[in-house]
Amino acid sequence: MFDFSSAASREQSNAEKYTLREELFGTQDVLPAWVADMDINTPDFVLDAVKKRLEHPIVGYEEVPDSAFLAQIAWMQKRHGVAFKREDMFYSHSVVASMAVVIEAFTRRGEGVIVQTPVYSPFFNTVKKLERRLVLNSLKQREDGSYTFDSEDFKAKIDKSTKLLLLCSPHNPVGRVWREEELRAIAEVCYENDIIVFADEIHCDLVYKPNRHIPFASLSAHARDISVSAIGVGKTFNMAGFAMSSIAVPNAALRKQFEKAYERVHFAQGAVLSHVAFEAAYTEGEGWLEALLQHLQKNYAMLAELSRNYADLIKLTPIEGTYLAWLDCRGMGLKDKALREWFVHEAKLGLNAGLSFGRAGSGFMRLNFAVPSDTMAEIIKRLAGALEKHDKN
Repeated sequence: MFDFSSAASREQSNAEKYTLREELFGTQDVLPAWVADMDINTPDFVLDAVKKRLEHPIVGYEEVPDSAFLAQIAWMQKRHGVAFKREDMFYSHSVVASMAVVIEAFTRRGEGVIVQTPVYSPFFNTVKKLERRLVLNSLKQREDGSYTFDSEDFKAKIDKSTKLLLLCSPHNPVGRVWREEELRAIAEVCYENDIIVFADEIHCDLVYKPNRHIPFASLSAHARDISVSAIGVGKTFNMAGFAMSSIAVPNAALRKQFEKAYERVHFAQGAVLSHVAFEAAYTEGEGWLEALLQHLQKNYAMLAELSRNYADLIKLTPIEGTYLAWLDCRGMGLKDKALREWFVHEAKLGLNAGLSFGRAGSGFMRLNFAVPSDTMAEIIKRLAGALEKHDKN
């Protein structure tokens, strides 16, 4: 029913991953697989809803309709078992903007914000820009290459000035979907120490069976009371260009505190076409998403086979969620700069360097495999050829 074998070309568009090739990689001759959006067509039911709205000749200021938030609330209840209310929800144009407002709302300059690396760089960059104290609690890698929380280090890093945890769930870039017991242990420590948890759950729909996303706010009454959750359609349906997500703040006291910082920024209500697209995705998107997940698993399986063939050089971190592969390239014997250059000039692929996710990412690269089948075949071809050549040297 849904065909992910090919997609429209983005070469002549202003797509970030294509437009910035020369600036970032020093050449146009790379296949970009870095920015976390999909090279897969945004679903027709989203685009059709936008086209229908454009039949009205006025595109002016509009409020986000309750029906859009209610569609999201119903989706989150059905797929993830979390019950948000309409009054919990705020519009946001991006998760990074939401994070900045949360830091402003619940911390003061010099107070501690916990970040669990390796992680998406705005987690630590935003903390620094807002002049908060960055508290690094690196994830712990297990024997099979997967990651878990370092609970002892987490508890040891907390003091009276530690006010906020930035939780990435599912985790970008390591692909973990946190288990209930892992999250409960974190929640208990945070509740006991009056630490607010900002849960970036933007990848919550991109989870592979038998794994299941557990919203932080669904864990317990205590977890709900200390949670601020960022959710949306941007990753799930390749709709980042609509610049619409939401923030859920269930606790009334926290919501009032959050709203003060939120109003200072003047988020307003976003764009009318985004409202329509957002609602259509949550109303009509379930079948498309299930088909997408099957496609992504096939792409990941191709990477897994490749890594088995070159196991001494490159290892694929086990994935449970997201469409971002975390490649352990330490077996190649290259320093970080040389590793990045090898991918650009030998494999002709533009990837995210592991170091951009913190020092814990040294020796790794992140590859976005949310591409059509024909593009994935080309990625595998380029990478296999470069690895074969490297293996002989």
